[in-house]
Amino acid sequence: MKLADLTARARRIRLVLTDCDGVLTDGGVYYSERGEEMKRFNIRDGMGVERLRNQGIATGIITGEVSPSVRTRAAKLRIDELHLGIKDKPACLQEIMARTGLRADEIAFIGDDTNDLEILGLVGFSACPGDATSFARAAADFHCQAFGGHGCFRELAEFIIAAQGHTQPPVDDKGSE
Repeated sequence: MKLADLTARARRIRLVLTDCDGVLTDGGVYYSERGEEMKRFNIRDGMGVERLRNQGIATGIITGEVSPSVRTRAAKLRIDELHLGIKDKPACLQEIMARTGLRADEIAFIGDDTNDLEILGLVGFSACPGDATSFARAAADFHCQAFGGHGCFRELAEFIIAAQGHTQPPVDDKGSE
C-alpha cells in the first residue's frame, strides 16, 4: 500500500487495538521455580500508549491469554479496552464498535500471528511487528521495522500521531511511564 493511502487511513484512527504476546512482548514466556508466568514489556511501547492518549486516541488489548501480568501492565498504562481470554477477536471487535459507536475505519489493530488474521482484515488500519509471521505480514497494511516487544507498538503510534498532523514532539523514551 502506498504511503499516501496509509497516511489517509491513519488520519481516521480513534482507537488502536493490539494483541499482546508477540507485539507488546517478544513472545517469550518466563517461569519461575514456582511456575509463575512473567512477560517482558517494552517501556517505549508504554510511552506510545501515553502519546496516543495525549492526542485523544484510545488504546486496547485483545488477547487470547488470561495473564495477571497483562492485566497489571494494562492498569499501569491506563489502557481503555482490556479483553483477556478472547478466542474470537472479530466478535470482540464488533462488541467494541457497538459499545463505543466507532466504525471499523476508525480502528487500528496490530497483530503478529495466525490468530490475528481475521481481525487484521476487518479494521481500517492493520499493522504487524517486523518479526511477524508471513501470514500476518501478508494481511497487514503497515509493517513495522521494530520487532514484537522491541518498540513496534511505539512505531505504529508515532506513525498515526504524525499522520494526524500532531506537532507534539516525542517525549524522551525514558520519560514517565
